[in-house]
Amino acid sequence: MKMNEEKDFVAGRNSVLEVLKSGRSINKILVAKGDKHGVLREIIGQARSKGLVIQEVDAGKLDSITGGVRHQGVIAMVPPVAYAELEDILKRAEEQGQPPFIVLLDELEDPHNVGAILRTADATGVHGVLLPKRRSCPLSGTVARTSAGAVEYVPVARIGNIGQTIERLKKIGFWIVGADMEGEKNYYEADLSGPLAIIIGSEGKGLGRLVKEQCDFLVRIPMRGQINSLNASVACSLLMYEVLRQREMKIS
Repeated sequence: MKMNEEKDFVAGRNSVLEVLKSGRSINKILVAKGDKHGVLREIIGQARSKGLVIQEVDAGKLDSITGGVRHQGVIAMVPPVAYAELEDILKRAEEQGQPPFIVLLDELEDPHNVGAILRTADATGVHGVLLPKRRSCPLSGTVARTSAGAVEYVPVARIGNIGQTIERLKKIGFWIVGADMEGEKNYYEADLSGPLAIIIGSEGKGLGRLVKEQCDFLVRIPMRGQINSLNASVACSLLMYEVLRQREMKIS
C-alpha cells in the first residue's frame, strides 16, 4: 500500500480495494474520468455500498495529488485517524458521568478552522464533533496539525443527513443550539448546561435555513465593531467555553 503522509491518500487499484475491504475510514474516492472496467468497477461498487463520496476528476488532478505515485486512475483520500460513530460519542459522555456535549459543524470547509475547533473542543470537555459527509472539510493532515494533536483525543463522527441527525439527538434529550447573528439572546444569557449540541455554520453563509428551523434556539455573539461576523473557530470557541463555565458553576 502506497501512502503519502502529507497528502493523506492511498493510490492504485489494488491498494484502494484493500483499504475498502479493511473497513478503514475513507474521506472520499477520486476516480479518473473515462471507462470503468475490472477492479475499478469493483472499487466503485464497494464504495457506493458503503455510502462513500465518489468524485470523477481529470487524470491530471490525480497526478497532482499523488506527485508521481502510480495511481492507475483511482485514489482514496484517508483521514489521519479513524472516524468514530455517534454511539461512541454518547457512550463516552455516559462513561464520564456527564451530560453529553457535542459540536456539529454545518458545511465548515476550512481545515484550519476545523483543526482549531478540535483543539478548543479538547480543552473544554466536548465529547465529540460531528462532520457532514458532503460539503464539509473531512479530517486531514492539515486538520490534525492545526489541532495540535487534539484529533487524537476528540472523537469525530461523520454524518449523512444533518436534519435526521438533529431529530435523532432531540429524541434522546439533546437541546440543539445554533450560533447565529439573529439569535434571540446573547450566548452567555442562554442555559447551556444540559445535554447539548452546538451547531456552527459555514464560513461564508452561516447556518442553513433548514438547520436554523430545527434548532431549539439560536444564540448570538454581541459585536461592537464594523465587521459583522467572527471567524467560525473563534465563534465556536466562545460558545464551548461558555458551556464549560456553566457546567463548572453547577459543580461548584
